[in-house]
Amino acid sequence: MKKSDVLVIGSNMIDLMTYIKRMPVAGETVEADDFSMGFGGKGANQAVAAARLGSQVSFISMVGNDSFGEQQLANFKAANIDVSGVGIGHKSSGAAPIFVDPTADNRILIVKGANNELTPAVLDEHLEMIQNTKLIVLQQEIPLETNYHAIDLANRHGVPVLLNPAPANKQLDMEHVRRVDFFSPNETELATLTGLPTESMDEISRAAQRLVDMGVKNVLVTIGSRGVLWVSATTSRLIDAVKVAAVDTTGAGDSFIGAFAHYYAQGETVPKALQHANEYAAITVTRRGTQKSYPTAKEVAAMYQPS
Repeated sequence: MKKSDVLVIGSNMIDLMTYIKRMPVAGETVEADDFSMGFGGKGANQAVAAARLGSQVSFISMVGNDSFGEQQLANFKAANIDVSGVGIGHKSSGAAPIFVDPTADNRILIVKGANNELTPAVLDEHLEMIQNTKLIVLQQEIPLETNYHAIDLANRHGVPVLLNPAPANKQLDMEHVRRVDFFSPNETELATLTGLPTESMDEISRAAQRLVDMGVKNVLVTIGSRGVLWVSATTSRLIDAVKVAAVDTTGAGDSFIGAFAHYYAQGETVPKALQHANEYAAITVTRRGTQKSYPTAKEVAAMYQPS
């Protein structure tokens, strides 16, 4: 089997995007400005971002036995993602109603659907795919037990793992977190997982250091327009974000993770990969939508001079 650059194990969703002036209060009906549908889900987003940049990407996921599932499979194939690990479940496809306000902030609901059928047993059916990759990327829109099994298998076969703990889950087993190579929460997820405040940069740094003190190898805290903080046993470094006028931040964190996975799998150092991932994510927030906002490698090259 040909070795992939990035193997994403995770979720896929159909995004139902509604652009609003404000959120309605209980019992109120408010007219919205616009609506669109698109492809999303944290796992799928990260896979598409890495693939758009040119990585050979494999994906282990579950879609529903419905029209949304058919659309998802066609979308993965169009992105040149290896779909041999994508199964068809019994539940409906995952869906995510998303509400975006004029400041580009968003509120998201998720219906996991078939994503809950991505069980540890499914991973056992794709051991060759897990063994033959440079980097495994995980999120938390699938059962935690599946992520734990993925980490176990990756450790057994010497494959590095990046875990994006989104959405945050206080039940996350730190013993498994200590065994991943990169742990990348945003500041809100960091607060949930550590129980520490993360309002200021000093607080974020202390919370990240708490995880390192607990044995986490590399903590990559994404902090929106401020950039990403990399903390390890020997490093505490802020890589500044690229300043842009944001239109829609939906999926920006996923674009960052997918881009970092691509650049790191291509052999870049951690700080260089973080810098390039910041640049990639900055482009996505200037466009509406999730995956449709993700640029190709050619578009990134046209936007930035090589560095």
